[in-house]
Amino acid sequence: MKEGASHEFHRVGIIGMGYVGLTLAAAMARKGYEVHGVDVQPSVLESLGQGRAHVYEPGVEDAFAQLVGKNIFIASELPGEPVDAAIICVSTPVDEETHRPFLENLAAAAEHVAARCTHDTLVVVRSTVPVGTSRAVVLPQLTGVWGRARLVMAPERTVQGRALRELLELPQVVGGLDEDSLRLGLALFGGLAKQVVPVSSLEAAELVKLTNNCHTDVIYAFGNEVAELTERFGLDPLEVIKAANVDYPRPDIHKPGYVGGGCLSKDPYIMSSGAERVGYTPKLVGAARRLNEDLPVHVANRVVEMMRETGGTTLTVLGWAYKGWPPTDDMRGTPIATMMPVFAAAGLRILGHDPLVGADVIRAYGGEPVDVHTGFHDADAVLVITDHPDYRNLDVGRALDGSRVRLVFDSWRILDAAEIAARGVRYAGLGYLPAAAVTPVPAVAT
Repeated sequence: MKEGASHEFHRVGIIGMGYVGLTLAAAMARKGYEVHGVDVQPSVLESLGQGRAHVYEPGVEDAFAQLVGKNIFIASELPGEPVDAAIICVSTPVDEETHRPFLENLAAAAEHVAARCTHDTLVVVRSTVPVGTSRAVVLPQLTGVWGRARLVMAPERTVQGRALRELLELPQVVGGLDEDSLRLGLALFGGLAKQVVPVSSLEAAELVKLTNNCHTDVIYAFGNEVAELTERFGLDPLEVIKAANVDYPRPDIHKPGYVGGGCLSKDPYIMSSGAERVGYTPKLVGAARRLNEDLPVHVANRVVEMMRETGGTTLTVLGWAYKGWPPTDDMRGTPIATMMPVFAAAGLRILGHDPLVGADVIRAYGGEPVDVHTGFHDADAVLVITDHPDYRNLDVGRALDGSRVRLVFDSWRILDAAEIAARGVRYAGLGYLPAAAVTPVPAVAT
């Protein structure tokens, strides 16, 4: 494209065909863009090249099956002729021990863009990064080759299970290196979404994504804090939270639940990493993340304790993905990962079922794949981790008929508690242990 000419985006490169890049590729191809998807994993290239999605997300596989070879093209590198826009969607994981973000993928992607494109190409950072990273890591790779660059940061903010819809309906936040970059970024995403939201800088856009996800982590953590209290006071967290929310003109309190996934399990650490560079350590964000990470271990220990009381050593776990609604097969940040060492130390045999997670994955985590009927028939206790619709619709009375199950720990309280109790089976949930011995709350002196 000639300098100063009107930019009409037609050919778009997307580097990284993980969840973020894959869903964006499907959405943009549906909008008529010519999409060139890039990935370095042979298995991903082979699967996508045949029109098969390697991760579960409603609508994505249909889009690839219909459009691969037409306006979706998959390869290990960008095409020789520069694309109009190159969107970087590579993973930015955090180290399990140090919690420091791994940014080498981002730098490598920027280097590849610099080698295959020109300064006329609009470069978009879509990956989640510490504040300051687009300018400090991506920009030097581009200007070192081109001398100047057009660069924007446009964070991904979709929820799994609704990504294709939200890519069109959610406002797309765009921050630019300069006015020209911002104008082009708004034009690009204006061709995708109903609304675009310009912000003043790359850094502001980076912080928008982190603010959204860390806020979500914090509000979930408060619900879990309430559950920690009700468990010890012998109360019902759902009763307390429901009553607290009824017609109360303040923000609703979220019910307790596990908090995982590819974003919420790492973005607080990414926020902290960037903040520490400018001399600040986030306090609330760090505390919320620790509370949410501790919850699965706490539940696992409670289940082990209750199984010692009710008897037996075989536990069926229903739900191995990190969440059940909207349904996903994503294992990033799954509660079972930190629960399994507790179960193993207690000598439990773990049977596993998930409507979307494959048998090989369940085995890899140390479980024995079973169907739901076998899971109830062969177990001494059942732990429900996710609120998948299949479990919400489960006829638990029928499932318990003929089984030796003596304990059901229903994390999300989606099963019929009365039906379970009627069969002499102990019922419990997050922050809710009605059959447990509770130490009376000391009277307050007056």
